[in-house]
Amino acid sequence: MRIAIVSILTVLISSFLFFSFKNERLNNVEGITIKDRFSVPSGYERTKEAKNSFGDYLRNLPLKPAGSLVKYYNGSTKSNNNNVYDAVIDLPIGNKDLHQCADAVMRLRADYFYSQKQYDKIHFNFTNGFRIDYNKWRQGYRIAVKGNKTSWVKTAKASDSPQDYWKYLEMVFNYAGTASLSKELKSIEVSDIQIGDVFIKGGFPGHAVIVVDMAINPKNNQKLMLLAQSYMPAQELQILLNPSISSNNKVCWYAINSLPTLETPEWTFKSSELKRF
Repeated sequence: MRIAIVSILTVLISSFLFFSFKNERLNNVEGITIKDRFSVPSGYERTKEAKNSFGDYLRNLPLKPAGSLVKYYNGSTKSNNNNVYDAVIDLPIGNKDLHQCADAVMRLRADYFYSQKQYDKIHFNFTNGFRIDYNKWRQGYRIAVKGNKTSWVKTAKASDSPQDYWKYLEMVFNYAGTASLSKELKSIEVSDIQIGDVFIKGGFPGHAVIVVDMAINPKNNQKLMLLAQSYMPAQELQILLNPSISSNNKVCWYAINSLPTLETPEWTFKSSELKRF
C-alpha cells in the first residue's frame, strides 16, 4: 500500500511539473554557463547565493555548446538516445578511467577551493581511511602504498601548478570513491537542501550526483534543483534530465519534496542519502 501511494504521489508531482513547464522555453541554447543555459520556470526565482560561494561557483560552471555529447576518457562519446543528459560541463577529465561519479563530486569541491587558493581546505579520505591533504602534496610529498599501508614520502619539488594539482586529483580518484566519500559527508534533511549537496550511495558499485543549481517559488516555498553527474566508465560531467517528465518535453529541473526516493536517469536514490560537505 505504501509503495502504491508513493507511486501515485510521484506521478501527480511529475504531472504537475509537466503541465507547468510544457509551454515554457527553459533552455537558452546560447547560454555558456549553467545559470545562463537553464532558465527557471515561471513563478520561481533562483536561490540567493553569496558571491564566490560554492553555490555561486557551481551554477556558473561553463557548458559546452548545446547539443554536445558527453565524452569518455578515451575520446569516444556517450550516446544520449536514452535521454540521460541535456548539457555537458566544459571541464577536462584526463585520459584515464578515473573521473567517475564520486570523483567528479570531489573534483568540483576541490576545484572550487583551488580557484580560491584555499588549499588547506582540499582534503579527502582514501577507502582505507588515510587522509590525503593537498597542502601536503603541494609541498612535494607523494603517496606510497604497500598493501593496505599508506604513507607520505618527499619525492618532488614544492608546486601548486595546475599539472601537479591534477596529479593530486588522480591519486584521490584512484583510492577514494563513493564508499569513502559517503562516510566523510554529513546527512542532511531534504527540506534543508542547498546547492553543493550530494545524493550518494556508498558501495561497490555506488553512485553520486551533486546539486548544481536551485530555484524556489516564494508563494509556496516549492524548491527545484538541477543535478550533475559523471558515471562509469570515466566521463565528462553532465546536467541530468528529469526522467519523470515526458521525454518529448525535456526538462532538467527536479522538484524537491519529501518522497522517499529520487529517480534519476541512471540511478534511484533514497531521500535519506542526501549529504553535505
